[in-house]
Amino acid sequence: MRRGTNSLEVKKINRNRVFRYVHSQSETSMPDISAALDISGPTVLTIVKELKNAGVVAEVGELKSTGGRKAKAIASVKDIRYAVGMDITENHVGFVYTDLDRRALEHERIRKPFRYEELYFQEIAQLLKEFIARNRIPEEKIEGVGIALPGIVDRQKNLLTDSHVLGIKDVPMERWAAHIPYSCELLNDANAAAITEDVCCERPESNMVYLSLSNSVGGAVIFADEIKSNEGTLVSTENASMYMGNNWRSGEFGHMVIHPEGKSCYCGKKGCLDAYCSALNLAKLENGNLRAFFEKMESGRQDYQKLWEEYLKDLSIAVDNLRMCFDCEVVIGGYVGNHIEPYMGRLKALVAEKDIFGRSGEYVRGCTCREEASAYGAALYQIEKYISKI
Repeated sequence: MRRGTNSLEVKKINRNRVFRYVHSQSETSMPDISAALDISGPTVLTIVKELKNAGVVAEVGELKSTGGRKAKAIASVKDIRYAVGMDITENHVGFVYTDLDRRALEHERIRKPFRYEELYFQEIAQLLKEFIARNRIPEEKIEGVGIALPGIVDRQKNLLTDSHVLGIKDVPMERWAAHIPYSCELLNDANAAAITEDVCCERPESNMVYLSLSNSVGGAVIFADEIKSNEGTLVSTENASMYMGNNWRSGEFGHMVIHPEGKSCYCGKKGCLDAYCSALNLAKLENGNLRAFFEKMESGRQDYQKLWEEYLKDLSIAVDNLRMCFDCEVVIGGYVGNHIEPYMGRLKALVAEKDIFGRSGEYVRGCTCREEASAYGAALYQIEKYISKI
């Protein structure tokens, strides 16, 4: 507990701790809560009563007797709130919704080319409304909508400051949410996907770098323990935080140079990772169809196999650089990450050649969530905001 914490803050902290503990168990009891959190029985009794009155926990029966009076079983109410995530891309809009259980209850991807005009914002709001109706999500229980975008998002201002992919700058949240009747938050798409990987993929409590290889290259850095900063973090889970940098531009891994004076990047520099490992470098050979690239490569196309080998070599340079900077696991995500699992052995071998400490590539792996990870993470962000206020 930090110095200067007053009794009201202590009460709020303990209330949230109790809820999170109950929420983490399929069911529990007040004696178990007291023992696990080292909070007195009377205090737990008071807090649980408050949480029951708020509707976020409920009695769900009795636990098995251990020799005395059966303890009442307590569990969190998972469907008290829902959140919807949207992923805006150059050509599609993805949707996911979840509840307090944080499982993806449904996901959908709809072709909708981006246009910076009022009609487009009306259309995506209508698609959201239809998604909610199709899935019979109680509108009164929707906590909010998270909107993932390919670009730099200033979380303090809730502003998309720059998106090369969409070709826009300085677009406020109000423009995206003008026709959406729910609380909205903007997130960078790679940051949102990293939240998904962190929250839902049974990742051990350790630091993680998420490298997103989509039509642009980005990423995120997640630390297991919260970084104490007024502006430099985006808290994503109870025990982890995302480092955002002083200007909300952390994780722009696509613009680290891997080949000095190499290929030109859209940013104006030469040799950037984005110029070599953007998914477009592969998909453009099949009219934007990345899956078709991998299918034809597997069918024996030697030119595709050669290109993929060069791609992995370039990727291994980036992975090694990230390892040297952060000394933690590196997760490959994004469009390429969705296809990379069969080739992880080769990537690990290339990475191991560069590992000056252990000659091992075991610290790199493919992402485990491959369906609408950015939309999912945007929904999870809204759920975590709700939980943090309980």
